Amino acid sequence: MPERYRAAVSALPDLSIKFATALRKGFKAGYRLRDLRADVLAGMVVAVVALPLSMALAIASGVPPQHGIYTAIVGGGLIALCGGSPVQVSGPTAAFVVILAPISSQFGLGGLMIASVMAGALLLIAGTARLGRLIEFIPYPVTTGFTSGIAVVIATLQVKDFFGLPIEKMPEHYVQKVQVILQSLPSLQADDLLIGVGTLVILVVLPKITRAVPAPLVALPLAAAAGVLLSRFVPGFEVDTINSRFSYVIDGVSRQGIPQYPPQLMMPWNAPAADGQPIGLSLALVQALLGSAFAIAMLGAIESLLSAVVADGMTGTKHDPDAELIGQGIGNVVAPFFGGFAATGAIARTATNIRYGARSPLASVTHAVFMLVVVLLLAPVLGYLPMASMAALLLIVAWNMSEAKHFFHVVRVAPRSDTVVLLTCFGLTVVFDMVISVSAGVVMAAMLFMRRMAEISTVRLISTSPEHAHVFMPPGTLIYGIAGPLFFGAAQKAMSALHTVESHIRTVILDLSDVPIMDATGLVNLESAVEKLRKAGVYVIVAGVQTEVLKVMARAGWKDHHGWMTIRGSLEDGIARAWALHAIREEGQTEPAR
Repeated sequence: MPERYRAAVSALPDLSIKFATALRKGFKAGYRLRDLRADVLAGMVVAVVALPLSMALAIASGVPPQHGIYTAIVGGGLIALCGGSPVQVSGPTAAFVVILAPISSQFGLGGLMIASVMAGALLLIAGTARLGRLIEFIPYPVTTGFTSGIAVVIATLQVKDFFGLPIEKMPEHYVQKVQVILQSLPSLQADDLLIGVGTLVILVVLPKITRAVPAPLVALPLAAAAGVLLSRFVPGFEVDTINSRFSYVIDGVSRQGIPQYPPQLMMPWNAPAADGQPIGLSLALVQALLGSAFAIAMLGAIESLLSAVVADGMTGTKHDPDAELIGQGIGNVVAPFFGGFAATGAIARTATNIRYGARSPLASVTHAVFMLVVVLLLAPVLGYLPMASMAALLLIVAWNMSEAKHFFHVVRVAPRSDTVVLLTCFGLTVVFDMVISVSAGVVMAAMLFMRRMAEISTVRLISTSPEHAHVFMPPGTLIYGIAGPLFFGAAQKAMSALHTVESHIRTVILDLSDVPIMDATGLVNLESAVEKLRKAGVYVIVAGVQTEVLKVMARAGWKDHHGWMTIRGSLEDGIARAWALHAIREEGQTEPAR
């Protein structure tokens, strides 16, 4: 390449696509047989936890349970291979339920799949554009608020199956859901409630006794066995199960429960809409699903990168956020073509993966393969799981997700402005949805941040302050110290002190030593203040300008102006220039050009 082009090319952003960085780094560091054994063991344990969760989350999202399993198998495996977090486990998550349930209710399974593909494409674009680091700028009160809000919504949705309430279809809005649930409570089914409470007790108590065995591995099989035995030996005892709730069609024959088949290649637009007919593909449908796809992509990015950060803290590793977004994008684009839907990083499953010794992405791949084996061998048995026990499992997930103690601690100790953001995001998530919540929360947090920056951006007269009492100044000279960032939220307030000075002042030194950044609004306000001083016959010395601020001034064409302004590198140089001006005035000379 000719030399004259090298500088221009080197200045371009790096547009290379980061792909499978976690897997490549793992093998590059050296991967041995004992690492493989650790990954296989961890993956099998995670699969035991993920299998019932995947089914429960699919049901909560409004689709048959096998689609949650397909999501974990295809999406979880691909994301692990293609992503940037070495030990993260991805699949269907509770956070998605509040977004996915309304989509499946309105557009059916087909709409949910198409929206997931669109969200995957958005994640691919975000990862390719290197937007992974931007997630770090979402304030903590916003993520805590909407996460706790999602937990409340998920818990509310489980009341129906936990109590066996005869509700055909839940309303769309949260307040209406609560009303319908309260109206249906007198019709609760004691049999379902008994199984649900028993499952919940085991899920709560067993981890306090031992963590050697995952609680769902004990609770759910016992619930299924109890349901079968009680229905056989207790007259009239009956509980709703996966077999009684869901069915599938193979070769024109309808069967109950979960199909004993691997994920099959299918076109998402051939999947059923809400009316049971193939949904098709049209521009109108894409436009209708665009907002939902954006919500899935945004939540998927937030959840996966938060989970990756948690994994980094537990393992001491460092994930690649851009590669992780690309991996999430690939998984979400491909999974719907095999019966899956939206997937993202799952914090609880990732933590389990780490606790049981995962070393590389192959642990998550093992979890996907093991789930596939279980479906091929044990699908008929899974159909006996009671719906009430699945609801109990999600109630535990919602409780853990809410981090209630931490939520109330933040409310008690955080600054009032952060508490307002937290409660606003929580309320908007529960009453409306996550997109409105995050959008409003980010805007509120940004405005509060600008207010705080405006409060610390000041202009003060320092030539008369005690700390500058030793500085010997020429008569008729003032030093103003400008401190803090001069940006659009703070510049006008800070610079208002410079609009007028007393008539006997001949020289003003503006000390910018404590101004780290300045944007266009700050520049305009500074220019306005300097121009007013010039019109008043005051000579302006701009001193101590930092590099970034000096670049802004240079691009704006700032330079020394004979007779009314000069720029100096430090406050000491500015004071020396002020003494030189005083000497020139005393001698009655015209100021020489510099």
